[in-house]
Amino acid sequence: MPTTRTHHGIIVGVDGSAPSKVAVDWAAREASMRGVPLTVVHVIPPLLDWMSEVQIPDELEDLRQRDGQQILSAARQTAEAATKSKSIEIHEELSSSNVLSTLIDFSKSSELVVVGCRGLGAIGRRLLGSVSSGLVHHAHCPVAVIHDEDPLMPHPSEAPVVVGIDGSPASESATAIAFDEASRRGVQLIAVHAWIYFSAYELPCLQRAELEEQANETLAGRLAGWQERYPDVDVRRVVVCDRAAHQLLEQSESAQLTVVGSHGRGGFAGMMLGSVSSAVAASARMPVIVARRS
Repeated sequence: MPTTRTHHGIIVGVDGSAPSKVAVDWAAREASMRGVPLTVVHVIPPLLDWMSEVQIPDELEDLRQRDGQQILSAARQTAEAATKSKSIEIHEELSSSNVLSTLIDFSKSSELVVVGCRGLGAIGRRLLGSVSSGLVHHAHCPVAVIHDEDPLMPHPSEAPVVVGIDGSPASESATAIAFDEASRRGVQLIAVHAWIYFSAYELPCLQRAELEEQANETLAGRLAGWQERYPDVDVRRVVVCDRAAHQLLEQSESAQLTVVGSHGRGGFAGMMLGSVSSAVAASARMPVIVARRS
């Protein structure tokens, strides 16, 4: 089971944008499903450096505070609308500081941080925004990145959860989250182990078959304990000679959620390198949870 943290429950960062609204909607339904509080956070960033020596009128600061309160109120309405059949405990936090450092600080006492990310289409999705990217690499709890794109599948609530597994500690954390998410949603879990060797396609058939068998054994070993813990979760195993990011993105197209680790070992398996989790979080159309090791 994922580690339960303290009082903040699920944190969602809001700024009044369309991606922010989508993130609040998803975070509220996630909090309702988990039975934990939702904390909506809006951070008022500092003014430009060149203004630091200028006397800031009180009226300007008051206006920024009022705008922040309006953003929080709108986010609360979105959260309440998303969970109208089951009310949840909602808290609002308004802070004047650096956005990234504030959310990282909140992550110390949360079980999940949720942020929105603008969808830019297949060509445009290359890099995460500075806040979402910073959280993926530095948060103290798992991070959910939510794109403001419409689902591509007809019944997204029935779609599976996908998890990338390579045997690293970060991968183990991702597996724990993925099983829990699939169990709560009552959907299938697709466990992906993507392996690739520099010259895998040039290997003799016998040697490649041996590598594939090792990969299958690795995945089976990593899943065994979790399947015993979650007997209600139907697991489909995918073992493939492919680049990890490419395979996970391909699987994510028909999934309601993809879970990856934030880092891991390199070398033969090497699935959970930071570049892989960043690529998946940036380019997947549906929500991605990046497991962070505390």
